[in-house]
Amino acid sequence: MYLSRRRWSDRIQELELPLFTGYVFCRFVPEHRLGVLTTPGVTSIVGFGGAPVPVNDQEIAALQQTVASGLPVQPWPFLECGQRVRIERGPLRGLEAILVRSKGFWRVVLNVDLLRRSVAVEIDRDVISPLAVATSRGLKRLAASSAPVG
Repeated sequence: MYLSRRRWSDRIQELELPLFTGYVFCRFVPEHRLGVLTTPGVTSIVGFGGAPVPVNDQEIAALQQTVASGLPVQPWPFLECGQRVRIERGPLRGLEAILVRSKGFWRVVLNVDLLRRSVAVEIDRDVISPLAVATSRGLKRLAASSAPVG
């Protein structure tokens, strides 16, 4: 869940909304999925070829750490390319994410690949470092850029 400020004609209200609308995360043994499917409101389980497919444990752990950090978080369009960074300090230390700049603020975007959904959280640029990426000529360090990515 995340807090969203909505402006009405006469007031501004803070609402608690789901980060991934329409999705509930749960752990279950695939052979016992009937109990999940008969839960009111559940229409299907994410999967391929009729078999459930789990969301990556590292992605779930990163989301839990982000939400628990208390930093402002919000849904974000799914990104496939962009500058990958590692957070070096603070409550999100150790996470790897994609760096973007939006409306003058730096954000890191965490992807949940299976759902093709993402979450963004504001962050200070000085707590991140670029990750090395493989190129045809070996490893290359990504340089920080002030240009928006994605």
